[in-house]
Amino acid sequence: MKRVLIIAAHPDDEVLGCGATIAKYSRIGAEFMVLFIAEGSSCRFVNPSCSASIDAIADRTRMATDALSRLGVKHYCFNDLPCGRLDQEPIININKMIERAIHKFEPDTVLTHSALDANNDHRIVFRATIMATRPNSFYGVERLLSYEVLSSSEWSFGEAFSPTVFEQIDELDLVLKWRALAAYETEVKTFPFPRSEEGIRATAMSRGMQAGVPLAEAFCLIREFRP
Repeated sequence: MKRVLIIAAHPDDEVLGCGATIAKYSRIGAEFMVLFIAEGSSCRFVNPSCSASIDAIADRTRMATDALSRLGVKHYCFNDLPCGRLDQEPIININKMIERAIHKFEPDTVLTHSALDANNDHRIVFRATIMATRPNSFYGVERLLSYEVLSSSEWSFGEAFSPTVFEQIDELDLVLKWRALAAYETEVKTFPFPRSEEGIRATAMSRGMQAGVPLAEAFCLIREFRP
């Protein structure tokens, strides 16, 4: 990984899915860009048809930029589509957002959501990513992987996220991931909530155990091109 584009439906997904991997590779000089598709706030409102206010979006953006700075990420883009309603947006529009980011950043690796997540926005972002990285629009992307998101991937019914790639991480990577997630003040709670410090550690230990290492983040390889 040298140049990595991370596509996140909502601010916080990028940290939950691959925060430790970002921390690991940022420290050795890799460049990351995070593309946020939706604003991540309005789906929490009592009336789901309400749009997020300018203040709510600004607050979420502040938390996201703080989280990314803690991981060493310098490149990011916010699109602020309505949270929880990406099914009302023509998927071609999301596809074009991703294509523009690929053109601009020229990543060798793209990380996106799992097609199996309980969250519908995540599934839509996966479909749009598949379209944007298909071979007949190939822009030098060598690997496409999906990541898991606590409170979504493990709550899907039926077929579950089954990782095929395990990125070994160390204690510092895990600490930096938690510090970044803690920047999203509204998203973390005490254990046994999955998005807790203990939940983050338990997941890293579980994925590490699957790979025969102490700690790991898990991904599913979707597509790989070898020159």
